[in-house]
Amino acid sequence: MENKYTGRTFIVEIVAIVLGLIFLVPFYYVVSNSLKTFAEILTNTSALPTVLQFSNYVQAFEKLDYLRVFTNSLIITVASNVVLIIFCSMAAYMLVRTKKKISNIIFMTFVAAMVIPFQSIMIPLIKTAGNLGMLNSMWGLVIMYLGFGSGMTIFLYHGFIKNIPVELEEAAIIDGCSPFGVFWRIVFPLLKPITVTVMILNSLWIWNDFLLPSLVLQDPELRTIPLATFFFFGQYTKQWDLALAGLVLSIIPLLIFFFSMQKHIIKGITSGSIK
Repeated sequence: MENKYTGRTFIVEIVAIVLGLIFLVPFYYVVSNSLKTFAEILTNTSALPTVLQFSNYVQAFEKLDYLRVFTNSLIITVASNVVLIIFCSMAAYMLVRTKKKISNIIFMTFVAAMVIPFQSIMIPLIKTAGNLGMLNSMWGLVIMYLGFGSGMTIFLYHGFIKNIPVELEEAAIIDGCSPFGVFWRIVFPLLKPITVTVMILNSLWIWNDFLLPSLVLQDPELRTIPLATFFFFGQYTKQWDLALAGLVLSIIPLLIFFFSMQKHIIKGITSGSIK
């Protein structure tokens, strides 16, 4: 049946465009003010820069020690994604295929953990991490991200795995494949759409996270990009021109990654939500 362009469609498109422009307003302020002098920012934050101050980016790059903090953020984000994907995919697979009441209880526990605010467990978490020697350690931070990210990751994998026919696994077992081999050779390759979705969502969260790294990583050599950007704001001075330029530098790698992978987000989520 041919789809007709109606007045209702036109209104929906206008509303979508307006909402899109509203969401782009913060990006306009960040980018435009990152190209102004400090005095010009204080004078008028809404106006376009009179002279483009690309020197802000040069200074921000140097003061951030950008290559080092970028490397730290990249290591933490990649390592956290790897452990989350490996452990949570296996956990979700066992929870789906093990038809016992305890599996449902464990799954619901992971889902319930998603609603616990971080602030309510922040102090005991840091105290425990200190006792275990996990402070001032990127790998200690990765383990914490595994704990905090498991709920959502297992939830997404769980919904997707339920759509995979059990007959594929039974055929592999008949051919002599071990349970471990069934998962990694048969099931895991089929999880590519949701794995990409999980990777994107967790990367957005971990790359931009400020609170947990600020509590765990006290050594300046271990700072991530959000932590390094924060140090443009001192007790008596706030270097808005350099801070905004540093913020743009921190966003660019994530935008490139997101736009290159975004087509997989809806595909992965909808595949896991329809049975």
